[in-house]
Amino acid sequence: MAEATSPTTGHRYGIARVCGVWELPRSSFYAARQPAADTTTTAGGPTRRGPKPAISDTALLAAIRADLARSPWTGEGHRKVWARLRAMDGIRVSRKRVLRLMREHALLSPHRARPRPDTPHDRHIITASPNVMWACDGTQVTTVQDGKVWLFGIAEHWNAELLGWHVAKRGTRFEAIQAVGMAVCQQFGHLDAGAARGLALRHDHGSNFMSDDFQKQIKFWGMAPSYAFVGEPETNGVIERLFRTLKEQVVHGRIFQAIDEVRDAVRAFVVRYNAEWLIEKNGHRSPNDMRAAWHDQTLRRAA
Repeated sequence: MAEATSPTTGHRYGIARVCGVWELPRSSFYAARQPAADTTTTAGGPTRRGPKPAISDTALLAAIRADLARSPWTGEGHRKVWARLRAMDGIRVSRKRVLRLMREHALLSPHRARPRPDTPHDRHIITASPNVMWACDGTQVTTVQDGKVWLFGIAEHWNAELLGWHVAKRGTRFEAIQAVGMAVCQQFGHLDAGAARGLALRHDHGSNFMSDDFQKQIKFWGMAPSYAFVGEPETNGVIERLFRTLKEQVVHGRIFQAIDEVRDAVRAFVVRYNAEWLIEKNGHRSPNDMRAAWHDQTLRRAA
């Protein structure tokens, strides 16, 4: 009817006037005039807008599965998969695209979201350089013959590196000192007075850490205690997160017969973790790679 001519004026009625009389939007008129071929192409659902990606979802999903299969770790998230695809395979895609595919095909690690109430601290416990603050904590591992054994660890706040550890049947102040001593010797080469002068040691209010022997020993090495907030383990989150990774990779789902098996498992984990575990705050680099890059940058500045 829009093409018809008015007998009074001799002009066509026009699309706007006809749609106004029938109280229809003009968009509906134009949509109805689309060729049948266009309607058949869109009948199967919406298609991707914009330019087509260099790699299809099918090929990207196959690359994601291959990366998960070759990784020696379990329970990794989409960020590390995305980083390895870029660094090792040269596949440069959006991180959210990797997340979408892993979520749609149930490839994400199981996790549980926890609400974070307001706290009096700002949650920033990462240092700008190494040997500024370390973290110390202890956890337990169950064995068949020796019961629960203790594992003490020392973590670097800067790059989350596991610097020292000690596995023992008892969890007293003396066993905790052994782990700190390993870290001091590994970083500074000796255990003399003031070896770690100026370094802060973050720990909770456990009796083994608050004891006079432990406090006097770390002060002998030049360390200052940095106390975590009571009832807020996230203030010692660096070592807490490291222990979580350790248990997910080598403890959960495994039965240890004796304490020596725990020592062997922790020893192997420390070597592999420091060399291969990718950490987001390190730019998806391992602790060893982060430290090597820092040393190279320091040497260039000195030169």
